[in-house]
Amino acid sequence: MARPGGNPDIGKYAFVPAGEESLSVQLQVRITESQNVRLKQIPKWQEFVRSAIAEKLERESPKQ
Repeated sequence: MARPGGNPDIGKYAFVPAGEESLSVQLQVRITESQNVRLKQIPKWQEFVRSAIAEKLERESPKQ
C-alpha cells in the first residue's frame, strides 16, 4: 500500500544529470558477455560509456 500523501522528500532522491543536456535518449548496444563483465566492474560504468562515446565522436565526426 502506498503512503498517503506520497513522499514529501522525493526531491532529495531525484536523478539530476551532471551535464548541460538532459539524458533522455536511450541507446541499446550489443556486446559480448566478457565485455559486459569487464564493463560492470568499472565504477560509474554508465558515465564511462558516455565519455567513451563522446571522445570517439569528437575525434571522428566532421566538425559542424
